[in-house]
Amino acid sequence: QVQLVESGGGSVQAGGSLRLSCAASGGTYSHYCMAWFRQTPGKKREGVAAMDSDGGTIYKDSLKGRFTVSQGPAKNTLYLQMSSLKPEDTAVYTCAADPCAPTTDIRALGLDPTEYNYWGQGTQVTVSS
Repeated sequence: QVQLVESGGGSVQAGGSLRLSCAASGGTYSHYCMAWFRQTPGKKREGVAAMDSDGGTIYKDSLKGRFTVSQGPAKNTLYLQMSSLKPEDTAVYTCAADPCAPTTDIRALGLDPTEYNYWGQGTQVTVSS
């Protein structure tokens, strides 16, 4: 069973930056694809960015250039660097993971939440104008 713990959320003014972290532990597989999703009350969960075990990435089109996903050296931590934040970025950001083969291209999973079986509790990001 994979445990995912997010951190780094908080309140920031528009134009500011935040870096979210997702620490994974307890998994029995060697390789995982990991992703960030976000959700606001009354809205559907949406994919933000994802990364495969080989470092391949995908992003929600509208967030390209402002958000950057990366992983730690041990590949068990996923980061989301968010810059030029806007009030509409306010949401609960949740990390997700799923075992994937070393050769898996992240585009195969995409930003479809049904492709990920392990989820963190989420961290709140609030951007004020």
